[in-house]
Amino acid sequence: MLRNLVTDFLDHGRLMTTLPKAKEVRPLAEKMITLGKRDSLHARRQVQSYLLREPIVGKLFDTIAPRFATRNGGYSRIIKLGNRKGDGADLAIIELIGSELEVKKAERAEKAKEKEKKTKKKPEEEQE
Repeated sequence: MLRNLVTDFLDHGRLMTTLPKAKEVRPLAEKMITLGKRDSLHARRQVQSYLLREPIVGKLFDTIAPRFATRNGGYSRIIKLGNRKGDGADLAIIELIGSELEVKKAERAEKAKEKEKKTKKKPEEEQE
């Protein structure tokens, strides 16, 4: 079951499951990403022996691991959602971090530039 969860998590980058399962998946997925950062034949074979689908191995080594090249651990986060309606189990989302941060920083930089342009244009218009 954990191998399925880790494989799906690395495939989609985000997974909604119960909190205990998310806590069990996190160290296993981070180990796979650390092996992906090594980018050696031995590491690739270790990952292949654990993950269930071959294309996910390529995705891990080609896209996911390079994204975390400068980061030493902490590749994922767990967000608690609350209780499931049917049985009251604690739900959580486990997701990879990194891409959202870069997008948010880029958006903030664009907004700051727009504000600077607006504030610079106003004094010039008033002088005329």
